[in-house]
Amino acid sequence: MGRGGTAKGLRGLIGPRHAGHTMPADHLGALSLPVGDDGVVIGEDAEGRSQMVGFHRSTPYDVLLIGGLWTAQVLALRAAGTGARVVVETGRPREWVGLAQAAGAGLECITLHDVGRVPPLGATVGNPVVVMRDCGMRPPRGRVVSSPWQSVLTLLPYLSPVAPRLMRAATLVGVQRVSPEEAQQIGRILGLAQNEIEALPTLADGVTLWCAGRERHWVITSATDAESGLLGMARRMD
Repeated sequence: MGRGGTAKGLRGLIGPRHAGHTMPADHLGALSLPVGDDGVVIGEDAEGRSQMVGFHRSTPYDVLLIGGLWTAQVLALRAAGTGARVVVETGRPREWVGLAQAAGAGLECITLHDVGRVPPLGATVGNPVVVMRDCGMRPPRGRVVSSPWQSVLTLLPYLSPVAPRLMRAATLVGVQRVSPEEAQQIGRILGLAQNEIEALPTLADGVTLWCAGRERHWVITSATDAESGLLGMARRMD
């Protein structure tokens, strides 16, 4: 499979930008890059480098994941771990209630709402929100939209008539294993290379192709012990 560069250089996969710094070249060997709280670790690339998505932004940020519930729930847990309020709009609350109860050590850091019943959330720089829309194949248009400090991730299990519109509107699109026919359609919309299109139907569970503009990144998401204890092992099918 083709691979892009590190997430550090990807427009769609980094957190807020900061002023640049300089240092002598002979000091570079002592430089370390710890993962901070400005991004959610979504997994690793083929070289084992951590890849992050910066959900907390001062501008609207829309993410589309064509994939499995497992990956969306891992991202929800990790977003909550960065201090965000995670709001889940879902038509299948039974699939989320255990996660919401386990997260936050009793604090309501992940809340569940019926489709179309999400209240105003009041996101601010000190109180960022990540909205997870798990609303089936045809998520309705509603009041839940991205805004400053309020990112929205929409989960589609497979392609549907609304998928092309959502793909074109999203800043970041993740694609997990799909059928060859779906891969061809996704490839046309996202401008994927032929080898990328051919790889999509063969992806292992937990592997996602993340696309931001012309940038591509293959990422494998592996559960921590706590995540696997709660959600089980990576799976594409729900």
